[in-house]
Amino acid sequence: MSTIPDSFHDLFQKKAFAQLATIMKDGTPQVTPVWFDFDGTHVVINSAKGRTKDRNMRRNPNVAISIQDPDAPYRHLALRGKVVDITENGADAHIDKLAKKYIGKDVYPNRRPGEVRVIYKIMPEQIFTKV
Repeated sequence: MSTIPDSFHDLFQKKAFAQLATIMKDGTPQVTPVWFDFDGTHVVINSAKGRTKDRNMRRNPNVAISIQDPDAPYRHLALRGKVVDITENGADAHIDKLAKKYIGKDVYPNRRPGEVRVIYKIMPEQIFTKV
């Protein structure tokens, strides 16, 4: 386990997007921009059950994330880690919290009928920073 440096905690308050890399069934990488937050230990993301990144993280918990500072594009945080928890509990409230942060909406507006939201907690194992 690695700890995210305090000097980069501000990235979790900004409207920065994370680039999440997961591993496809054939071993090739798949990268998706995602909303995220931080619980003090884990990088936390939210997606819908059945999407490509959901299937990939359930099959192989190894991921990489890159977060670029929207105010200083050469400053970034990258990490490699593992998905250590996958849960539907609290996922609807979590996507609403992220919608408030990213688009100023109290309720996530892009939910599809029957969609099941999922929270993924990612434990950083290696961290790379650039100021």
